[in-house]
Amino acid sequence: MDRHDGFREFVLARQQALMRTAYLLTGDAHLAEDLLQSVLINVVGRWPKLSADGNPEAYTRKALVNQYISWRRRLQREWPSADPPEYGASHDEETVDRIMLRQALDKLTRKQRAVIVLRFWEDLTETQTAEALGCSVGNVKSQTHRALARLRTVAPELAGPRSLYEFQEVTP
Repeated sequence: MDRHDGFREFVLARQQALMRTAYLLTGDAHLAEDLLQSVLINVVGRWPKLSADGNPEAYTRKALVNQYISWRRRLQREWPSADPPEYGASHDEETVDRIMLRQALDKLTRKQRAVIVLRFWEDLTETQTAEALGCSVGNVKSQTHRALARLRTVAPELAGPRSLYEFQEVTP
């Protein structure tokens, strides 16, 4: 019996969901791939214990969030131009909404963004989010409140009849 039995199956089964979380955290497909790869390298080293404990996905999700938050220097974006980046030529409403949402998420702190991603896209409870972030439920509630208030300020066009739940299908 190999000490990594089940790891390949775990990655194949959960890769899309983990990649979506990484993408929503970073806002960039390439950084998301790097983040997920970095975390999976750590997970494979701990696989025997994680698979024995029975919840490797919770550990992996928490590791994604922690690694993302600690990548401060690496995730700093430098735009050499005063012009905003081009996002493509599509102008359909859904694409424009996703771009606006991504830009709004970029204006949150890393912890606020992590809370929004885990609560609204991953549909975790406050308790599960607190566990993933390693903080109290009260902290999750206050971070969620502050993040939503910030989103209402920086992107009022996202409020109204449309809600954050409608953007759950954002993929890289």
